[in-house]
Amino acid sequence: MDGSTLAQDDTWQVAGRTFTSRLIVGTGKYKDYAENAAAAEASGAEIVTVALRRVNLSDRSQPMLADFVKPDRFTYLPNTAGCHTGEEAVRTLRLAREAGGWTLVKLEVLSNTKHLYPDMEETLRSLKLLVAEGFDVMVYCTDDPVYCLKLEEAGAAAIMPAGAPIGSGLGMQNQINIGKCCCGEACGNLQP
Repeated sequence: MDGSTLAQDDTWQVAGRTFTSRLIVGTGKYKDYAENAAAAEASGAEIVTVALRRVNLSDRSQPMLADFVKPDRFTYLPNTAGCHTGEEAVRTLRLAREAGGWTLVKLEVLSNTKHLYPDMEETLRSLKLLVAEGFDVMVYCTDDPVYCLKLEEAGAAAIMPAGAPIGSGLGMQNQINIGKCCCGEACGNLQP
């Protein structure tokens, strides 16, 4: 099999959309939008998460993300970074839909700013509301197989369990739980 066939066959889907890159890059921690755009381009990513509370999407008097990270080149994945309640998260994603028509979104409801682990009870509650409103929700969650199954059953488009504490650079810490989350807790697979 040549490289072009491999690349074509090596795809993944979420909410009826097909992608070749499994890397999703963010819009935070860059000195400006130009640096963000250059990093996104260099990465080969097709999806860019957009922390709605931290980027300019509408004030034309200021630099706007869309002028640098082009929405016709990248799939924007609005996210709820910085939300600590289900109400904040749902309100933020409703605004995203109003501002840009986005329905493929990333839900993260944090429990504590010191460790950035998700509040799973609030996450599940928010997911149910968003799915009922027609959103396709990719969910940032803990590596708890029981909660991952609940999220799947509640209609999550994708489940994104934390492999390590955010920003730690530690790599995957709990291969057993991640493996169970990826294949569904009911599969009984104890190997990653």
